Amino acid sequence: MTKPTIGFIGLGLMGGNMVENLQTRGFEVVVMDLNKDAVKAVLDRGNASEASTPKELAEASDIVMLALTTSDVVEKIVYGDDGILAGIKKGSVLIDFGTSIPASTRKIGADLAAKGAGMVDAPLGRTPAHAKDGLLNIMAAGDKATFDKVKPVLDEQGENVFYLGALGAGHVTKLINNFMGMTTVATMSQAFAVADRAGVDRQQLFDIMSTGPSNSPFMGFCKNYAVDGVSDLGFSLNNANKDLGYFLKMVEDMGTRAEIAEGTSHNLQAAVDAGMGDGNVPEIFDYFMKLQG
Repeated sequence: MTKPTIGFIGLGLMGGNMVENLQTRGFEVVVMDLNKDAVKAVLDRGNASEASTPKELAEASDIVMLALTTSDVVEKIVYGDDGILAGIKKGSVLIDFGTSIPASTRKIGADLAAKGAGMVDAPLGRTPAHAKDGLLNIMAAGDKATFDKVKPVLDEQGENVFYLGALGAGHVTKLINNFMGMTTVATMSQAFAVADRAGVDRQQLFDIMSTGPSNSPFMGFCKNYAVDGVSDLGFSLNNANKDLGYFLKMVEDMGTRAEIAEGTSHNLQAAVDAGMGDGNVPEIFDYFMKLQG
């Protein structure tokens, strides 16, 4: 069976490695990115071409994949005059690998369906290194027939591909996951700062807490920074702040509120406002230390 042609927009660390994995596995790719060095790296590997507009890319592709930063960017790429919606073919599928607002995802899916195209939201877990090796965790959702259609390609990209149900469920799950993770990091980082203020040794606090049920990989990331000065969780405060904002928007759309998430969001926003947004999330420890100074 002939492999589908993949259109891919967004060649950042994650997207660029995902495309390299697809090329390694014999897929023809059509790409777009503002970073022309990233585009050149794809073209130099061969069996690839560059599109000048999202419309052109969609016209040339059987599956269109997005690895973009925000829901606003996704909507501009989809709905622009030369956007994906203007060029997508009947029977094609759009896959959004980013972290987006579920209500936006469902709207795009409905507009694609009106043109005879499908959509899967498929946010990711794990790192760019896993992307390069096709070992991502993929949280996919959408019409089951559409999911089944693209699952063979998702299986080339992910070690674990989860099907979560109706369109938008992937983005819901991703936002819940990031709410939980970022709240854990903020809480543990503040715990280290409070311990320091109280004269309790941070390493000793970790030794005690890590022997109990609070222990987790996130606690380890916080300890690595607060105790050892190693910032090894590759997820920025800017991204965490964006995702908590999306989580709160999702909760608001559901007609309720999440006060714990509001607290996490407040702390993340304050750290970003203090100029720390490009740092990794456990570096919020420095914000808490200054807050208590």
